[in-house]
Amino acid sequence: GHYISVDTSYEGEKAVLSSPELYSEEWSCVRLIYQIATTSEPSPDPARLNLYLRQEGESFDRLLWSAKEPSDSWLIASLDLMNSTKKYKIVLEGEMGQDKSASIAVFEIKITPGYCIECDFEENHLCGFVNRWNPNVNWFVGGGNIRNSQSILPKDHTLNSELGHYMYVDSVYVKHFQEVAQLISPKTTAPMSGCLSFYYQLKQESSIVFTVYLRDTSGFYEEIWKTESALSVDWVLAEVDFNAPYPMEVIFEVAFNSAKGGYVALDDISFSPVYCSNQTGMRTPFNPAEAGCNFEEDLCNFYQDHKDGPGWSRVKVKRNVYRAGDHTTGFGYYLLANTKFTSQPGYLGRLYGPTLPGNLQFCLRFFYALYGFFQMSGALAVYIFEENHVVQEKIWSVLDSPKGVWTQAEISFKKPMPCKVVFVSWCKSFWDCGLVALDDVSLSLGSCQAADILLPNPGECTFEKDECVFTQKKRGRGSWHRRRGPTPTSYTGPKGDHTTGVGYYMYIEASNMVYGQRAYLVSRSLRGTSGKQCLTFFYHMYGAGTGLLSVYLKKEGDDEEIPLWRRTGEQSISWLRGLIEYESDRNYQIIFEAIRGVSMRSDTAIDDILFQAGPCLEVEEIQFSSGYPDSLNEIEY
Repeated sequence: GHYISVDTSYEGEKAVLSSPELYSEEWSCVRLIYQIATTSEPSPDPARLNLYLRQEGESFDRLLWSAKEPSDSWLIASLDLMNSTKKYKIVLEGEMGQDKSASIAVFEIKITPGYCIECDFEENHLCGFVNRWNPNVNWFVGGGNIRNSQSILPKDHTLNSELGHYMYVDSVYVKHFQEVAQLISPKTTAPMSGCLSFYYQLKQESSIVFTVYLRDTSGFYEEIWKTESALSVDWVLAEVDFNAPYPMEVIFEVAFNSAKGGYVALDDISFSPVYCSNQTGMRTPFNPAEAGCNFEEDLCNFYQDHKDGPGWSRVKVKRNVYRAGDHTTGFGYYLLANTKFTSQPGYLGRLYGPTLPGNLQFCLRFFYALYGFFQMSGALAVYIFEENHVVQEKIWSVLDSPKGVWTQAEISFKKPMPCKVVFVSWCKSFWDCGLVALDDVSLSLGSCQAADILLPNPGECTFEKDECVFTQKKRGRGSWHRRRGPTPTSYTGPKGDHTTGVGYYMYIEASNMVYGQRAYLVSRSLRGTSGKQCLTFFYHMYGAGTGLLSVYLKKEGDDEEIPLWRRTGEQSISWLRGLIEYESDRNYQIIFEAIRGVSMRSDTAIDDILFQAGPCLEVEEIQFSSGYPDSLNEIEY
């Protein structure tokens, strides 16, 4: 047969293969049979094969899958494509890296309606299911008129004939007590919940245990089904409720106790997005967004216990150069503990989150900032409160953090029972107490580590690893620098980045530039689309001598740069959010231009740039403004 491979004569370039325009209203599965081969030792910059989804109306491709592990045989990757009303293309990209001896080849790419975990075992790739090899017991393909096994069935289930195929495992070679055979499904790549069904036959002389498990990326097993019957002469339908909000594998496991155990056969695994029995069909899947809050409107689903008194207050700080505003926009609301100075020596603030279902892996993220503490212990801690309100477990507490910087904390947890997250701030004596601020609480399914492995959001740049789609356009001495922590000059620039408080941002170092000098950060050419686009970013303009920050749109083929947004002069000690709505049906570039102001205190910074399709959901009051308002430094409670 034929395969397609990357031409290696162009060094450092990417080979791109794009599909015709595709359209599928139903859920479908992309199966890719590929191989990355190399003769050399693992290189620091290995060859990579990437698969992107290019959706209509989007300026950025979404990376669905990426592989760099070399292999001496063909491998199969299975990727779920969620149903969508948009047209799309599949784009394959081969990157050779620094490895001269590598080759990347693709043998087959197939898009079929249905889910990747479904299989009738009629095709030789077995839908990406794999047997975990064991010296004595393994899953084999049966049927297809091959009479080479004592446990052969006269007919499979799919075709109901001897030509059809199924999977089977038998005990004829069992040597030890408790031998286990595992058949492992491809990993789910999109959240799904519903009914998993399959047909099986089981014949046993001594006890066989046939179990179905879910296994998540951290290796945690959860049993979802087990055989009840001792014998089934014909194909029996099994159905089980299946919930995979994050990547999971389904494992069909058979355990034998002796060589005269018997056999198990399996066929026609299928999935439906509706739960198996109608009673559970009413279960609405848990929406993690309901357990988060940015406190802009209210406390969302969080509440306080009145016994404690009002420990946490929702506050807002107007833009100023002494005290940082909130994390969400820089001029919105956040929570502050210990705002009401009372006659009591200390205070206690407890903020309860909504009830979370048990037996799910969660990742909790939030931002906190501390001001003026002498004693750190107890300043802020997070507890898990199990529903019976008897058990509480401390899962996080603040150790040390830069003062007055919004710092991100992330915690993974999983509890068997329904539970609540509680934020606690307390202080014994008035003299030790400072201020604790809390903002942008979010909850996602899956562990935080798994979320980091997940592929980045297309069109998002946090500058944590590199400069993403942006490059410097050097004109003279002015340039943007990638930095973490505070800038070298005091009384100007940020103390930390916006993404986590301890990550990277881009800024201009005013002490290396002269008054009026410009620095340009230019995006690569982005795909034009019909309809509005929304650009969000955070900017930091603190320092008495601050100059200008402008954003321009440059369309392909035009010389002029269209001004979209501008700020002049010192704005705030906080990171502020900028929003820009724009349209371009031709390919285009976005340009960030910073101009150094009158003094060295003119370090301007940007971070967390995000391009999104569709109009902006909120509107920024002013697109072009200079200076800061008169009502500086007022705090509203």
